[in-house]
Amino acid sequence: MCGIAGFWDNTKQLTLSSLKLMTDSLKHRGPNAEGFFEKDAVFLGHRRLSIIDLSDSANQPMTSLCGRYTIVYNGEVYNFKQLKSEIDKQNAQYQWRTTSDTEVVLAAFIHFGHDFVKQLNGMFAIAIYDNVDKRLYLYRDRVGVKPLFYYHQNGLFAFASELKSLLQIAQIKENLTIDKEAIEQFLHLGYIPQPQTIYKEIQKFPQATMACFDGQNLQMESYWNLPQQITETINDETSAKKQLQFLLEDSISGCMISDVPFGTFLSGGIDSSIVTAVAQHLSTTPINTFSIGFEDAHNEAEYAKSVAIHLQTAHHELYLKERDAMALIETFLSVYDEPYADSSAIPSMIVAQMAAKDVKMVLSGDGGDELFLGYGAYTWAKRMNNPFFYLFRKPMSYLLKHGNNRTKRIASLLNYSGQYRKSHIFSQEQYLFSQEEIQYLMPKSTFGSHIQENYNSNKHFSIEEQQALFDFNYYLPDDLLVKVDRAAMQYALEVRVPLLDHRIVELAFSLDVNLKKRGDISKYLLKEVLYDYLPKSLFDRPKWGFSIPLQRWLQKDLHYLIEKYLTEENIEPLQLFNYNQIKLLIYRFDNGETYLYNRIWALIVLVKFMTELYNH
Repeated sequence: MCGIAGFWDNTKQLTLSSLKLMTDSLKHRGPNAEGFFEKDAVFLGHRRLSIIDLSDSANQPMTSLCGRYTIVYNGEVYNFKQLKSEIDKQNAQYQWRTTSDTEVVLAAFIHFGHDFVKQLNGMFAIAIYDNVDKRLYLYRDRVGVKPLFYYHQNGLFAFASELKSLLQIAQIKENLTIDKEAIEQFLHLGYIPQPQTIYKEIQKFPQATMACFDGQNLQMESYWNLPQQITETINDETSAKKQLQFLLEDSISGCMISDVPFGTFLSGGIDSSIVTAVAQHLSTTPINTFSIGFEDAHNEAEYAKSVAIHLQTAHHELYLKERDAMALIETFLSVYDEPYADSSAIPSMIVAQMAAKDVKMVLSGDGGDELFLGYGAYTWAKRMNNPFFYLFRKPMSYLLKHGNNRTKRIASLLNYSGQYRKSHIFSQEQYLFSQEEIQYLMPKSTFGSHIQENYNSNKHFSIEEQQALFDFNYYLPDDLLVKVDRAAMQYALEVRVPLLDHRIVELAFSLDVNLKKRGDISKYLLKEVLYDYLPKSLFDRPKWGFSIPLQRWLQKDLHYLIEKYLTEENIEPLQLFNYNQIKLLIYRFDNGETYLYNRIWALIVLVKFMTELYNH
């Protein structure tokens, strides 16, 4: 796990010191080593967090024996040993210099060609320069676990693992403008969906994409499309369970390859518990497990402890006072580089900081809800597809908005135009602004979603599965995986996500919907596998998210953030909002409509970001 950065500078204005500024800003991602490459107009930089092959010979940038190809790479490829064996079969004379996966990735590019990425199983952002053909190749993993941003303007092409790295270059920073459409998307979703960033001139490199840059043009091509990968529907439960269990064990086994101590994040929920249970089953010694909880608050730390005791792991737990999390509120936003409203990033940072004291790598359970229909939004998607709901949604919304907070939430959910229904369901489940609310809030709004809500596939996906595909393509890579990556890498901790092995993803979306949700039982098949490792009684309780009591905090201890940021003095100069709408929103929140808290929070995050940006 590392941080990468680089540029192709036809302007001849940048130097190696420019590249060093970029990599210095990524030091937290790779504190163990740094390296640089310069050839022609191409500069590549790397910060290393050593996980596999800790020797200096595995440092990057790494150049091939022939001297033609150079790689910088962030991530892990779990099937590198199999790829190495295949290369040896074709070229028995190949001289390996390391035991690292980096060398195998570079060799695979040379031996299998530019589309070698289709053979990789892992999480990665890769840049490879061919100094003979003068081509720079870029790759990002299928699911979007590892981040990659790029800028292409005025004779300069630059890329980096984080936005802050690109901002180290003056000719980039001075050329940036705010993307107002991205602001609208942020208020609607709580994050900025790809390919957008908060800046018009910088984009997110899409997941499952490979690209070639020749010094002038950037040609991009998708190498994996989930809906089109699904060619069958699996109905047989016995066979499906056997396949899922095999893939889980194979994926987790690959994710456990490490030359440093590792562990798992264990919240006590289904997803982290199955990853931990399988990992402990495959291990000959107790694995490290990490969980946190808040004193005097409901959380899953006790459930995590019960799972850890049953599995006999080496369990680490930390109980915090709420003020410990509050202390991070105003600082965590700088970690994410652009407006980002997922407040569960705060406990994620705390547990990452805790784990980093004992290990350098952890396994996480991200992805289970999207793959196996674990979210309540999927139930609402099915309800709202009912012709009765659709026909009478407006009058029902009108009646319900005069009730209590719960019915007002449902009223907001039912009040939609029919366009962008998937993003609307998501936004209302997350207590964020609807499309209609944004048009009142931002008078110049031209709300138009960049989000793809319809998919071509050989399989007919149910309404719930279509909503899950929306989450898989946007919420997962642009919110959840961003949260985990930045929170963990801030403390030089690598996080691997075995449930998002593309083979498991393809299997999950091939399953008949009744194998994922049976009656009121969500994640049905995943739970059936889990119960082979852990007793069902440990999980007989409602689902509880990994979150902080933000609503209560904004009513009391954090109310000062409203008073500090959501003022007319701060907001009017932005020339974005109708301040009367914000004033009304605050009034409603302060007078009992507490379900509006996440809308308030999103505005605080955005205004804080914007005012600090303009003040600098």
